Formats: sequence, structure tokens, C-alpha cells
Amino acid sequence: MSAAAAPRPVPRHIAIIMDGNGRWAKAHGLPRIAGHRRGAEAARRTVIAAAEFGVPYLTLFGFSSENWKRPSSEIHDLMGLLRHYLRGEIAELHRNGVRLKVIGELGKLDSDIISMIEHAEGMTCDNSRIALTIALSYGARAEIVAAVREIARQVASGTLAVDAIDEGCFARHLFTAELPDPDLLIRTSGEQRISNFLLWQSAYSEFVFTKTLWPDFSKSDLQQAIDEFCGRERRFGASVGSR
Repeated sequence: MSAAAAPRPVPRHIAIIMDGNGRWAKAHGLPRIAGHRRGAEAARRTVIAAAEFGVPYLTLFGFSSENWKRPSSEIHDLMGLLRHYLRGEIAELHRNGVRLKVIGELGKLDSDIISMIEHAEGMTCDNSRIALTIALSYGARAEIVAAVREIARQVASGTLAVDAIDEGCFARHLFTAELPDPDLLIRTSGEQRISNFLLWQSAYSEFVFTKTLWPDFSKSDLQQAIDEFCGRERRFGASVGSR
């Protein structure tokens, strides 16, 4: 009898662009906020599924810096949904061993939301089952510019030598300094672009684009994306057979 095949390793870090809430709502004859509510439910399902699959890090693109250009009524609804999530869901995340971190230009958020984020991060900081990062008011170009500015300030003050600046140094100045780069980046809804999300960090990520609208994204969709990832050979620039 042959030995059982070793289980394939899951991605260490999965990042997801959660797209399609508005189209889901339109297809169901509902207001856009209904799509966002169902999208929040999909996010909950996905966090639980990722933890069950043994994924250590999950990053969700919740609200981009460009999303501030949306109609004020939609932004108001989104911020209300965020408040509801932070009030009502954090205790469950905590019980499930989720460590929460929020990244982005958080100064653009209302002060009460910032306080709730800080409370949630503090409550869950010692959890270790899965690290959930939510990108809010986030744009990768702005993140890179902020890192360059901070490095320039340190060089100007004499606390950082120019010769000490390398890829590792730069990565430590990004919002994601505590995270490994994503192995797998998923985008829902059929769009095939990364929309200013984790531009530096996704240099060697595997991309999976699914036509599933985010509110319909399920545990089986996540499993399919992981299966596709596991079927690929990651060479990181090396030739076939050299790794």
C-alpha cells in the first residue's frame, strides 16, 4: 500500500478584493446598502472559513481611498455599517481567536470609528488563530508615498543611512510591516485588476479572479481558489526545475 500523499500547504497569507456588492444589489432589485450588508456577511463567512482551512493571515480590502468619491449618502451608509460591524461583530471575532488590525489613512475616518477600531485591536491583540487585516481608506500608492516620506525624514535627521535603504527597509515602513506578503490575491465579480491594492506586497502573489459577486462568496469559493493556488508552480523568477 502506498503512503498517503502529504497534504498540500495552504497559502500563508490570502488577500481579497471584495467586489460586486453594488451589482449584487442591482441584480436583486435592492438598494446598494443591502449589497454592502450581504457583503459584510460574506466577510464573516470568509474569516471563519480561512481559519478552518488553517490560513494564518487574511487581508480584506474593505474601503479604498478612491471610495471617498462615492455619493455622500452611500458613504454615510457604509460608515454606519462599519460602526455596526465594530460594535456587534468584534466579540464574536474575539471568541473565535481572530486578531484584528486595520490599515489605511485612518485619520480620514470619524473619531468615534477610530476609537472603536483601537478598542477592537486592543481586545483581540493576543489572539493567534488567524490575523485579520482590514484595509480601510486604503490606497497602495498613498501607502508607498507615506513610506518614502518617512524614510526621507529619517535620512534627513541622520537616523537612517542612505546605504541602509533596501527592500526590507522599505517594507518595514509600509502599513503591512508586520505581515508576510500575500501568497494568493483573490478578486471577486469578474474584474481582472488589483485597483491600487497591495502593489508592493503582491509582486509575487498568485492571482485568482472569480466571477462570483462578493455577497455570494462562500467557503467553497475560497476552497476553489486555494485549490487553484496549490496547483500552480511558484518560481519567483527562477526557471522551471530550479526550485
